[in-house]
Amino acid sequence: SPLPPPRRFGAAIERSRDLLRRIKDEAGIPGILVGVSVDGKEVWSEGLGYADVENRVVCKPETIMRIASISKCLTMMAVAKLWEEGKLDLDAPVQKYVPEFPEKVYEGEKVAITTRLLVSHLSGIRHYEKDITKVKEEKEKANRALKLTKPYQDKEQKEKEGKGIEKTDSVKPRKEHEGEVKSRVSKPGRRDKEFEQEEYYLKEKFESVIESLKIFKNDPLFFKPGSQFLYSTYGFTLLSAVVERVSGQKFTDYMLKMFHDLDMLSTVLDDNEAMIYNRARCYVYNKKGRLVNAPYVDNSYKWAGGGFLSSVGDLLKFGNALLYSYQAGQFKNTNGKLLPGYLKADTVAMMWTPVPKTEVSWDRDGKYAMAWAVVEKKQQCGCCRQQRHYASHTGGAVGASSVLLILPEELGSEAIDTGLVAPPRGVIVSIICNMQSVSLNSTALKIRDTCN
Repeated sequence: SPLPPPRRFGAAIERSRDLLRRIKDEAGIPGILVGVSVDGKEVWSEGLGYADVENRVVCKPETIMRIASISKCLTMMAVAKLWEEGKLDLDAPVQKYVPEFPEKVYEGEKVAITTRLLVSHLSGIRHYEKDITKVKEEKEKANRALKLTKPYQDKEQKEKEGKGIEKTDSVKPRKEHEGEVKSRVSKPGRRDKEFEQEEYYLKEKFESVIESLKIFKNDPLFFKPGSQFLYSTYGFTLLSAVVERVSGQKFTDYMLKMFHDLDMLSTVLDDNEAMIYNRARCYVYNKKGRLVNAPYVDNSYKWAGGGFLSSVGDLLKFGNALLYSYQAGQFKNTNGKLLPGYLKADTVAMMWTPVPKTEVSWDRDGKYAMAWAVVEKKQQCGCCRQQRHYASHTGGAVGASSVLLILPEELGSEAIDTGLVAPPRGVIVSIICNMQSVSLNSTALKIRDTCN
């Protein structure tokens, strides 16, 4: 049963619950989880539908599901911590820490891949598609589609704003993100090209992150590092090896210790053998449109980029730890009562600064930063649409979809100086479901606006 919300959020939660039920019914989602936090307090946490259809186990707030690419945000927290501690140089070639990864040459020129390039998907390392020709064709096709649709979208958006119609999912032309270029309604039997890649369904168990580098380490780069954006989960596999060497601990051990420090006790490895209580089953639709169990996969080759399980409550804790870190430096530390953040404010600001040459498949207003998509504050005309500053990441895995969104409150100097408010201030929304190819970003944005 849902937690009893504060009275002032009752109506907002009712509207949001109705929206979530509609999305669940439209997309044929077996089970969906939602969590909302306002100013550091969890105001809504609920599960709808089934965590296990066969055994009629209903979803509840404690249900644990695959969070897919939100794993990248968790890995970035570890990278940022090691950088703050002076142990990791973001601009050093990765071979300084992982000599097992061969030095790379692009078009006859020796090139360097750094941690900073890895976290923003600018390294040139491939994603699941091995054929560079297909990747280039898809990018060209996406760029043409963007040029054709953007004028129409802008015109349509202005018309909607003039009539007061709520914004819905826009056309998403880019095809390279991990299961996140999706229709809002997941048609039974429909498969994204992403999920047609054989490497998505690896069943081999890798004993270490160094061992999993063998999948891609000898493949050629798709472009010169730093020159263009290509979303790559394998880039984060290499990143996990960097974290392992810099920390002096196994990557998985270091991450689990970090989760413990952040009080994220329900966040664990997506290990098929382990007994994980409250773990949901994963589902897909087959070619006949019937709901079936998702195929067996072993995600040990991509812990860092898509290999963690979590609950919506834990993702809210993670979001609040970041939001607190981001804002704590703005407040006067009266009598030392304000505890330091897990990270420094400047570090989070760096993580949430858009990086040139990047793009975001799930939010056309955003740019990619350091393992986060970021939309900056902007308003072009008076009394028209106001774009607010927020950070987000979505995820798509075999039998799962997810989103985590953080909207920091704009803090006025009066509130900060008087000490009447304390961090974190803002709204955090987390949604996870046990069905692949479901776009949840616009739903999270609507819930954010409802509860804000």
